[in-house]
Amino acid sequence: MSHSVSASSRDVPYTVSLSDGSHHWLSDVAPGQGGGDAGPGPHEILLSALGACTAITLGMYARRKTIALSGIDVLLDILQEDGSPRTQTRIARTLTLHGDLSDAQRQRLLEIADACPIHRLLAGDVTIETRLQD
Repeated sequence: MSHSVSASSRDVPYTVSLSDGSHHWLSDVAPGQGGGDAGPGPHEILLSALGACTAITLGMYARRKTIALSGIDVLLDILQEDGSPRTQTRIARTLTLHGDLSDAQRQRLLEIADACPIHRLLAGDVTIETRLQD
């Protein structure tokens, strides 16, 4: 499955228009960094992708297994981002699971969280190929 997003920046410093062809959103940086705070920053967008994927994956699993999961809250924080010599990043993900769940169900949902595609992508080896468009 192919996923594609375009990012464009024009006249407004640091404000970036993002689109997947169907949806449009903005990214920006805080005024203290020279931006206008028109949207979440790139780090927050990255964390939101992991949070959304985690909640969706858990919800799909719970429905398939008829687990009484009535809600999911995911809190994400970048704890460490060290870029030398190789980037080592630590992200804390805290899950709050709502519903009448047994300890075994809660433990299984914790395990399933690590199976979300964005978690696997971030935890794996990622190669980014950058090229110029003619």
